[in-house]
Amino acid sequence: MTDLISVIMPCYNMERFVERSIASLQAQTYPHWELLVVDDGSTDASREILSRLAAEDCRIKPVFLEKNGGIANARNTGLKASTGSFVAFLDSDDLWEPHKLETQLRFMKDCDAAVTYSAYYRVREDNTIIDTKQVPAQLSYRDLLKKNEMGCLSVMVDRSKTGDFIMPKIKHEDYATWLSILRTTGETARGIQEPLARYTIRDGSVSRNKWKSMTWVYNIYTKQENLSPLKAALYLLRWFVKGLIS
Repeated sequence: MTDLISVIMPCYNMERFVERSIASLQAQTYPHWELLVVDDGSTDASREILSRLAAEDCRIKPVFLEKNGGIANARNTGLKASTGSFVAFLDSDDLWEPHKLETQLRFMKDCDAAVTYSAYYRVREDNTIIDTKQVPAQLSYRDLLKKNEMGCLSVMVDRSKTGDFIMPKIKHEDYATWLSILRTTGETARGIQEPLARYTIRDGSVSRNKWKSMTWVYNIYTKQENLSPLKAALYLLRWFVKGLIS
C-alpha cells in the first residue's frame, strides 16, 4: 500500500507567493500526497489562485474560512481534514526541494522514526540563498527545550506512531506542538543533514523579532510544559545563548 503524505498549508493574503509554494510541492519526485491548503479569510486574490489550482490538480484540496482565525486554527483545520498517515507542513511562502518528500519518507522508514526534520536554506523573497540552517542529528524532549531546532517547513510526522494531534492556539504553536509530541510519546526526533526546504525571510516577519520570541517561549515553558519559573528562566537563558551563536 502506497503511503499518503498529507501536506498542511495555511494561507492568508499570500497571492505573491502561494502559487510558487504549491508548484514546489507539485514538482516533488514523490507523487502520493494531498495538499490541505486552508485560506484563512484572505482579502486578496489568494482564493481565486487556490480555486484555479485545485481545478487543475485533484490532490490540491482548498478549505476556505470566512474569518481569519490565526495560523494555529488554519493548520488544525487542515490536520482534521487530512487523511494521510504521514503529515508534513509547508507555509504558503516557503519552498521544498524536489526530492524532499521522497528523501524524508525513506529516511523515516529506515530509522523507524515517528518525527523527522531537516536542514534548510534561508532565502530572500527572490529565492536567492542567504545561508543554510544546520540541524542536529537527533533531538530528545530535553534537547528541544533548549532550542527549537525543528523548522516547521522541514518536519514530517508519522501519525501511526504519534497518534492524532493539533496545534495549541499560542505563539510559536509549532514549537509547542513538537514539545508536546516528544513529551507524550517519549520519541526522539531524527534530523536529516541535507537541506530539503527553503524558508523565505520577508521584511517585517514576526518570527524575526527575537525578544518577542523569547517571551512566547517562556510562556510555553511555564503554561504548557509546566516548568517552574526558575527552570523556565534557565532554559530561556540557554535559548538566548544558542540564539546568539546560531
